[in-house]
Amino acid sequence: MMRYVLGAVLLGGCLGAQATHASGETIREVTATAYTLRESETKVGNVGLAAWGDQLKPGMKAIAVSRDLIEQGLTHGTEVTIEGLEGIYVVRDKMHWRWQNKIDIFMGRDVAKALDWGKRTVTIRYQTPH
Repeated sequence: MMRYVLGAVLLGGCLGAQATHASGETIREVTATAYTLRESETKVGNVGLAAWGDQLKPGMKAIAVSRDLIEQGLTHGTEVTIEGLEGIYVVRDKMHWRWQNKIDIFMGRDVAKALDWGKRTVTIRYQTPH
């Protein structure tokens, strides 16, 4: 219990801070941007095809994760809640190696919504594998 509380306190002051609860829930602060189905933002020649082979479609609650987060338990199919957004998002894509401690939130074809989201620091929660 103390580890969980201490980690939650640390989250407020350090980007990338992480706390893992005894139940396996991880709470982590990350940089979050957004992307859409534009060909320039997905796979050229096969719009919406994610790195793990998922076909992204408007309405899906999906995210891409930086590869360092995959090592932290955010693997393909992991369910994630994101501060400021309703519902549960699923890891369906992975980002280029250059990004670290970052998620990219899929917003279908809504370019205006993605631009409005911009770049933010958010807290995410997910279950880590046992």
